[in-house]
Formats: sequence, structure tokens, C-alpha cells
Amino acid sequence: MHKNSVNVFLCINFAHMSDSNFVDYVKICCRSGKGGAGSTHFYRDKLTAKGGPDGGDGGRGGHIILKGNKQLWTLIHLKYRKHIIAEDGVYGKGMNKTGREGKNQILEVPLGTIARDYETNEIICEITDDGQEFIVTPGGRGGLGNSNFKSSTFQSPRYSQPGEDGKEDWNILELKVLADIGLVGFPNAGKSTLLSKISAAKPEIANYAFTTLVPNLGIVNYRDYRSFVVADIPGIIEGASEGKGLGIRFLRHIERNSALLFMVSAEAKSIKAEYKILVNELKKYNKELLDKQRILAITKCDMIDDELEAMIKKTDVPRGVPVVFISSHTGKGLQPLKDLIWTTLNKE
Repeated sequence: MHKNSVNVFLCINFAHMSDSNFVDYVKICCRSGKGGAGSTHFYRDKLTAKGGPDGGDGGRGGHIILKGNKQLWTLIHLKYRKHIIAEDGVYGKGMNKTGREGKNQILEVPLGTIARDYETNEIICEITDDGQEFIVTPGGRGGLGNSNFKSSTFQSPRYSQPGEDGKEDWNILELKVLADIGLVGFPNAGKSTLLSKISAAKPEIANYAFTTLVPNLGIVNYRDYRSFVVADIPGIIEGASEGKGLGIRFLRHIERNSALLFMVSAEAKSIKAEYKILVNELKKYNKELLDKQRILAITKCDMIDDELEAMIKKTDVPRGVPVVFISSHTGKGLQPLKDLIWTTLNKE
């Protein structure tokens, strides 16, 4: 599998998930634990009536931690967990006993999850690797016991530190699907049909706009047991970057793809014009998307004859982008398309 692709063990039935089960945006309140107070204590036993200070430190409050899990594909398990509260640290005790640390709250998230501060919209972290952990809201530090304040000139400190308060933040978690190549096109351009033909994914397919309401992932088996991951992104329309149609809800998923496969139907009035609209919408959303490698697939070529195909190649194909004419129904051009995708993904 290509180095940036989702692990091959991802269940390719991702495409079966209904839109109600696919959640890629949640707002949560994270409250970390308060640190335990340090102890003010002096050593006493049968032989020692007035021993020195031996108050232990308080335990740290629990953290709120994000952890990457390659087996997850959605944030639905956090949709109804609006408040995440970690445990407080335990106070210190005599005989220099440090209090127990508060239990951390670990939130497992899919790979490709970004955490943002709700107030500032600043990115806190990005989770891209399985098992990767990041403390999104740190727990309060435990207070120092009075034994820490003893000195040669101050033998009996009668004070200790209180524990540090925990933090409470509202954060946004966003999921950006990780895939090698993203399918970009207008609704009904044949993206879902292509995905169903070249992979084992089974997205919903119908002859009307916005059939696809959630991103679908498919693992494509290539030559010599190699593979790459394709993401079918819900259709873009003109004005999507301003919120029209499905708006920018799914445009962020394109940011994670290594390359982009633009798909325009052979039935379009102007292939050049439709391709230009798609490129402009990506440019308005994020100019960096234009730095990604691009391929153009002319779909539904079973609807045109060889003469019309030759005319399109000559007069209505944009320059500077590799073009393949395909038909998902007849299989025309699918192997050359896979070859081109693999070559594109593995360019230095």
C-alpha cells in the first residue's frame, strides 16, 4: 500500500455507513482534573515527639488525551459525550507519600482528526498515526508538601501548596479522511460508480444529484498485491466554497489526499468549463489544494462513439493534466486509469 494510505486492514465496508452514522465534526467540553493539595505534616512516632516536616506532594490531575485508532472511521462515539471530565489528583500524606494521580480521560479518534480551540479556532493538534497521543487539556499540577520548603534556616515550614486547578476548554474535533487519491466532481459525475467498480466498497448509487452524502473509502487492489486508497467525496457544485449545496462540509476531506482525480461526464456541454469550475472551487477554499497532482477522467464514455471521443480529445480537453477516457459500466479505461493513479502517487 502507498505510504500515505489508510492501513489495509481498514474495513472497506466504510461505504456502507449511513449519513446518520458518519460524524466528522463534534464540539466537546474538556475539563481536566485538579491537582491534589500538598500535605503539611511532621514526623511522629513513639520515640520522636517533634520530628521534621514529611508532608508529601499532591497527585497531578487527570489529562484529557486524544489517541489515534486506525479501526475508527467516524466521530459518532463522541457525538453525545458533550462533557469530558478527568479525575482530580489525590492530596499528599505524611511520611512523604505522594498522592495518586487523577485518572486520565483518553478519547480514541480516527486517523486524520484535528482538534481546534473553539474560541480562537487555532489548531491544537493533528492525529495522523495509530497509537499517537496528544494531551489536549492538561491536568493541574499537584501541590508541594511542606517537606519541600525545609532549609537550614527554616526547619519547620507549616505550609504547603494547594493543587493547581484543572482547565476547562471547549474544543472542536474535525475529521479529514485519509486517502491516497480523492475523487472530485459534480454530483452525478460517476464517482460512486467508479469506486464500486475498482474496489470492494459499496456506496449508494442512483441517477440523481447528491446520492453520496458521506465520504466513502475504497481500497483498490493493484498489480503484484499492491494497493491504494480512494476517497469518494460528495459532489461539488459551483459556489460550494461559499456554502452552496453541501457547502464546505466535505471540502476539508480533500486536503488529506495525496492526489486528486477530477471526474467530468462525457455528456457535459463543455469539459473544459466544468473542470475549470471544479478547480476554482478548490482554489477558493484552499489554494494549497492546487499544489496536489491531478488527473482528469472523462466518465460515461459508453454514451459517446469513437468519433465524438476523438473530437473531445482534440478540442475540449484542458491542457497540463493527464486525461483518461473511462466507462465504469463497460470497464473501458479502468486499468489504464489505475496505472496512471499508481504512477502519479509514486512520483518522486
